[in-house]
Amino acid sequence: MRASTRKEFIAGPAGRIECAVDGPESSPIGIALVAHPHPLFGGTLDNKVVQTLARAFVELGYEAWRPNFRGVGETEGTHDEGRGELEDLAAIVAHLKPGRLALAGFSFGAGVQVMLAQRVKAERLVLVGLAVTRFELPPVQKGTLLIHGEHDETVPLGTVLDWARPQELPVVVIPGADHFFHRRLNILRELVRTHCA
Repeated sequence: MRASTRKEFIAGPAGRIECAVDGPESSPIGIALVAHPHPLFGGTLDNKVVQTLARAFVELGYEAWRPNFRGVGETEGTHDEGRGELEDLAAIVAHLKPGRLALAGFSFGAGVQVMLAQRVKAERLVLVGLAVTRFELPPVQKGTLLIHGEHDETVPLGTVLDWARPQELPVVVIPGADHFFHRRLNILRELVRTHCA
């Protein structure tokens, strides 16, 4: 991100949770919690999409927290198919007690955030490359930003449309983008900034 990224550890149900934290120049307007893709397929808090989401929220005035899921980096515990990961994110929110909360996630992380949004009050929910094929996901709040790549090879666009359709939830499709939004990160960042401003 930038030179001012600091590392924080929060006590979670399975041990400590490693977080990278980036803040705006002035006092933050709230907390943005950003969740990374699947840990068993190389997902970490340093993922480029996750960094892009965090950067967009910092530019909007939020303090962005990027935790590593269980078994990644210095986070303790072992991968738990989303269950323990959900408990860990909930523990971070409980610890920070933010007045204003934004939730964002990429792929597996987006799926966990959908479940967390059922339990905590978030004024913003941003889902990128949502792993609808990996989870049974509940509907989301109105105003959720759902972004997907036209050529996503990991989570086919059609499956996301099938999930969004009964909710009448718009899906923002980035033409030509793959699952990792190669060479489309600037578009992603601008979409989040515009939607959440």
